[in-house]
This record gives sequence, C-alpha cells and structure tokens, in this order.
Amino acid sequence: MPEASYDTILVEMAGGVATITLNRPESLNALNGAMRRELLAAIKAAGRDDAIRAVVLTGAGRGFCSGADLRGGAQERAFRRVLTDEYNPLIAAIRELPKPVIAAVNGVAAGAGVSLALACDLVYASEEARFIQAFVRIGLVPDSGSTRTLVRALGRHRAAALIFSGGPLGATEAQAVGLVNEVVPADQLATTVQAVATTLAAGPTRAIGLAKRAINHAEDALLAESLAMEASLQELAGRTEDHAEGSAAFGEKREPRFVGR
Repeated sequence: MPEASYDTILVEMAGGVATITLNRPESLNALNGAMRRELLAAIKAAGRDDAIRAVVLTGAGRGFCSGADLRGGAQERAFRRVLTDEYNPLIAAIRELPKPVIAAVNGVAAGAGVSLALACDLVYASEEARFIQAFVRIGLVPDSGSTRTLVRALGRHRAAALIFSGGPLGATEAQAVGLVNEVVPADQLATTVQAVATTLAAGPTRAIGLAKRAINHAEDALLAESLAMEASLQELAGRTEDHAEGSAAFGEKREPRFVGR
C-alpha cells in the first residue's frame, strides 16, 4: 500500500515490512475513535497489499498504548457499541491478517493497549515496558479479548490475580509467563524487531499466514478439529509457489527464494 497520511498513526514501509506507529505520544497513545478507525484501515490495507509481507505495531514516545482515551466523553462510555463496532473488529483484523504481526512494546501497555499487543503473533518488549490490566481501577472489566488471552496464557488463577489487582506486570515477568517472546534494551527494540520482521517478510509468508489460521483455530478446537484443519491448510500450502521453490532449493542444496505466493 502507498504510505498513507493519517492523523493519529504513522505508516512506513521498507523491505516488505509495514511499520504502524500509534502517534499520540502526549496521551501515551491512548486509543480515541480516530485512532481506532485509522488503525483498522491500516491493518486492512496491509492485508490487501501483496508487497507487505509482515507488519510491526509500536508506539511513539515513551508508551506503547495506554488504552482507551478516557477524555473522549460520553461517546467513549457507550461501551457495547464502541466495543462491538470498533475495538472488536480491530482485534479480529489483527488476528485474522494472513501475515505475521509483531508488537514492539516500547513502554506502558494498559487496558486495551494490552489487548492490542497480545492480539499480535509475536510480542517483543523493551526492558521498560509494563503491562497493566487497568480496568479494575475504574470499575470496569477487561475487554477487547484480554480475558480470553490471559486465561489461556496464564491459567485461571494468575490471570485473576492480574485482573483483580490492576497491578503492573514488568517485561521480564511477562516473558517468564509466556506473554512476551523476548525482552531487549530500549535502544535496541526497534532494530531487533525490524530484523525479525524482515526475516519473516523474506520467508514463505503464504505458509505463515496459513499456519496462523491453524494456530488461531487450535486455541479452541478439539483434537479432531485441529487435525482436520491442519490437513486442509496443508493442502493449500502444498499448492503454493513457495512450497515448489522450497522443495527445489532443498534438492539443489541452496537457499530458497520465497515470494509469498
């Protein structure tokens, strides 16, 4: 996609990687209506553009995303409508994007900001990052997929402790419990994530997208359903140009040249 102009996010492209930066640093990148709409549009545009083979999501300034913008007035408190029409489609779009999405959590992620990060396929965090289920502090419950993700990752009791307390989970602890893939020094986060994204973008991204579908399905499926899904997706992967190239490269003892088709 061309590098579009937005008011609340930045989109940059290089080497098959689209980097989407939440760009309201004065509010720690709180999600207002405009940002939610622009972020959803950017994710969908990345899905339509074959030149984009991996996506990085990060925040400007010292925060990743502080959650909902509580200064948004009454419209932000129409909870069912806002969640149904804006937050939930955004989380679903990230999860369903047939390309790898990497969160580069550069600072605090709170409330829906945690949901946004955990919707990504891989999560890299700065040593300064913190994950806060802040909902209880204002008398609300986790939303945007947080409850589901945390219970599956942490188990019932650790998830309950985190959600009930509203306390911070540091980056190292988040890695220890499986919410984060890697913790790196703050000044190395961007380059580390770009290197990972560039490597993924050069890989068989059609197969990666199909594998992502299988992973999403496997979270809830019975074994028989997972086996059937894997067989179906493997049939699709087996018809791709990348599979033919990978097989040829293996036989010829050379590095494959994947094109994402």
